[in-house]
Amino acid sequence: MATGVSLKKYKASHVIGRSIVNVFETLESEVRSYSRSWPVVFDRAVGSWLYGEDGRAYLDFFAGAGALNYGHNNPVLKRALLDYIERDGITHGLDMHTTAKRDFLESVQEVLLRPRGLDYRLMFPGPGGVNTVEAALKLARKVTGRESVINFTNAFHGMTLGALSVTGNSMKRGGAGIPLVHATPMPYDNYFDGQTPDFLFFEKLLEDSGSGLNEPAAVIVETVQGEGGINAARIEWLQGLSELCKQHGILLIVDDVQMGCGRTGPFFSFEPAGIQPDIVCLSKSIGGYGLPLALTLFKPELDVWEPGEHNGTFRGINPAFVAAGAALREYWTDDTLEKATLAKGEQIARTLDDLVSEFPSAELTAKGRGLARGLELASGELADRVAKAAFERGLLMETSGPEGQVVKMMPALTISEDEVEQGMTILVEAVRTVLR
Repeated sequence: MATGVSLKKYKASHVIGRSIVNVFETLESEVRSYSRSWPVVFDRAVGSWLYGEDGRAYLDFFAGAGALNYGHNNPVLKRALLDYIERDGITHGLDMHTTAKRDFLESVQEVLLRPRGLDYRLMFPGPGGVNTVEAALKLARKVTGRESVINFTNAFHGMTLGALSVTGNSMKRGGAGIPLVHATPMPYDNYFDGQTPDFLFFEKLLEDSGSGLNEPAAVIVETVQGEGGINAARIEWLQGLSELCKQHGILLIVDDVQMGCGRTGPFFSFEPAGIQPDIVCLSKSIGGYGLPLALTLFKPELDVWEPGEHNGTFRGINPAFVAAGAALREYWTDDTLEKATLAKGEQIARTLDDLVSEFPSAELTAKGRGLARGLELASGELADRVAKAAFERGLLMETSGPEGQVVKMMPALTISEDEVEQGMTILVEAVRTVLR
């Protein structure tokens, strides 16, 4: 270095826990969040485990917020990536034709769409989940010529302006700095604790010419609200919503960014309802290895884009195509992973139910579907304490919900039953420590 300080000494002086200078705190923005909950410098990760630079192991019940359904450094996907990179395969390709993209598209068609009787066009809107949501909203408005979109209470769809307009969380919406318009929230399933018939309010507004509701272009919905608190919509509610949209000529958008790619069991979270959304948003684990990739799927008659009308520099990250295609071929040519996910989800559910029974006065609620599970506590403060106690015992979990009152469990789908048991043992200890 120009100052004459050796690189070895410079690095040593900036290591967290062994130095006066903490480069994360001095250089990185205050907006960082996960690093505050887990004050560790992570160095490597394998399967369902992360390791700090001090060598301590942490069991991962977070899975990159759902971007690592196949675990960290999955060996099958790693091999496919290394082979592709070592042969100098294309890395950046915009929306040009490449062999990696062709192989991925063929895998989507043969592994996902045809076996399910789904007929969708694919669009690569950009690298992240919010990109596919923005593309879906934009397309729905272009197709219908309408501006308004219906969203739901406690929804989360992303942090850019269009996605924030259909998001429920007031803190996240407040960060926009401008009015968020052209979206109208409706009650999500069981919002009124079963006291009001489903869609009573929504149907009334749609049918009443004096309601003041702008004719919607689309409805956007998560089948399970992850950030909203692991709120799982009933199958009949999703079916009713689909039928209501058909009756009124409204496009149905399913945001499967977090709950797709097998998180709830089947590849698409809406499959058990037997519905076919007009538009589907995919990201997170569609990239297979944790690489950035997003897809917007829509019925062929909705493909009204002009060439280049919606574009972006990082639509074609070819290593992500390689890992994504390898994941589809490895895990989705049969129902083995789906069945294992559902079984391990029930394994977690049994422990959560036992905790609810153990603390009858603590206002605990077990929530979720598949390997998207949650334990709702009486307050966000209690949930934070449980998550902290779990972290101290070597388990990574986050909280969600409007008040952060839900401890959220989203391990990799490839986690073993023994690892699930190990994680749930830690969770039980954490809950007992906090509630007793």
